[in-house]
Amino acid sequence: MSVVLSFLIHFSILLVSVVFHEVAHGFVAYKLGDETASRAGRLTLNPLRHLDPVGSILLPAAAFILGSPVMIGWAKPVPVNPSYFRHPLRDMMWVALAGPLTNFVLVLVAILGWMFLPGLREIFLMVIQINVVLACFNLIPIPPLDGSRVLAFFSPASVRQILFRLEPYGFVIVLILAYLGILNHILLWMLEPLYRLLGFLLG
Repeated sequence: MSVVLSFLIHFSILLVSVVFHEVAHGFVAYKLGDETASRAGRLTLNPLRHLDPVGSILLPAAAFILGSPVMIGWAKPVPVNPSYFRHPLRDMMWVALAGPLTNFVLVLVAILGWMFLPGLREIFLMVIQINVVLACFNLIPIPPLDGSRVLAFFSPASVRQILFRLEPYGFVIVLILAYLGILNHILLWMLEPLYRLLGFLLG
């Protein structure tokens, strides 16, 4: 497989995966009473409604060009208004978890594809790797990543205040960590046990 073709396949899988991730956020928010994403036309699988210039294009391209062992990225966050929720802190946690859980569902679907469609195993393996990375990346507790919402639910008010104050600078922090290589180390630490499990399941 050529380098260009490999990048295009990886990028396409990443794009589809982050779109499912964001739509899951919006769908769960809708079910919990917040129609903000629906009114904004974001409960759609059309990738053009979700593209983020940095997270969907520049970061994946840079990771591939620099030979990063993982390709990460994000779509434009789906708008969520917690004031519509009956239990804002708890419901925001469920909205946040919907994204990574959707990525894990895609992993399970790809595992089934890998088992029953051996001719496409290379593609399914890419789907598995990318979605495991996306799930772990989004579970890092740096605002506004999904892990910060989970941490906020289980934390005392003082910690929640720190997380809320950091949120406007969150993506800058993520980009700095990625540039310094720290993000890769965090991800690889999270991914190692999952890769071992996947290795066992896939033989």
